[in-house]
Amino acid sequence: MSSITFIIEQDDTDGGYTAQAHWRQGNRDIITEADNRDDLLRNIREAIHCAFDENENRPTVVHLHYVRDEVMAL
Repeated sequence: MSSITFIIEQDDTDGGYTAQAHWRQGNRDIITEADNRDDLLRNIREAIHCAFDENENRPTVVHLHYVRDEVMAL
């Protein structure tokens, strides 16, 4: 079973999401974006489907790593 991890960031200005991942086998980057979480998940599935030929070993598990910046006053 192979897996891929997408780093997901939310835009502070408009609330949209950007997701990016790197697949070492074949040395390729996969990047997608969406306005909301549901569309983002759909776009990630579609991006994976488009990034791999049918006969290639493609990931079977997708990890989503959400990055959130938080500012704290001292």
